[in-house]
Amino acid sequence: MLIYCDSMILIYYLDHFGPWQVRASSRLAALRRAGDQLVISDLSRLECRVGPIRRRDNLTLAKLDAFFALADVVQAPLTAVVFDRATEIRAAHGFRTADAIHLAAAIVQGCGAFLTNDARLSKVTGMSVEQLP
Repeated sequence: MLIYCDSMILIYYLDHFGPWQVRASSRLAALRRAGDQLVISDLSRLECRVGPIRRRDNLTLAKLDAFFALADVVQAPLTAVVFDRATEIRAAHGFRTADAIHLAAAIVQGCGAFLTNDARLSKVTGMSVEQLP
């Protein structure tokens, strides 16, 4: 199954220490063991790379870029269809633009679930939203 990862999940996993990193790492490892594929978009890359660039943390930036380049990480393209769906999601639910784009990218890509830490996003229809355990 394709699982879209909200940017915060990836930030916890690749650019964070402590309990959230452990939780994200455990969940992503379980998904991969189950044969699921992780899905990201260029918006994910943007949001994840901001912190390390601001901090001039080239080691973390390289770790993020290596993750995004993995052959088993699926890239969801941000097309006009995605932006049209994001517009509908944002209008219906009042989500922030970035959240609506992530959800729309997951839906258009055919993902079976959207992994997040934001319970508000579960209001969207057409997508199973899983909150990080």
